[in-house]
Amino acid sequence: METPSPYHPPVKRSLSIAGHKTSISLEPLFWEMLRAAAAREGVAIAALVARIDAERIKSPTPPGLASAIRVWLVVNDV
Repeated sequence: METPSPYHPPVKRSLSIAGHKTSISLEPLFWEMLRAAAAREGVAIAALVARIDAERIKSPTPPGLASAIRVWLVVNDV
């Protein structure tokens, strides 16, 4: 099986966060990292994204949600 290239364009997925639907575009590498982080914490991806979203909104200069997810994954050394 061929290993997919890490240089793949973003993939858009829809999630329900805090009762509303939202679409997030992330590269497949980040989707996989997010899935692994959610599994490690024993929560659904949407629940983890909701937590990241709540943290990002508290920032004095909140980034976009996709950027916040990427930063969270790096800061949490996922």
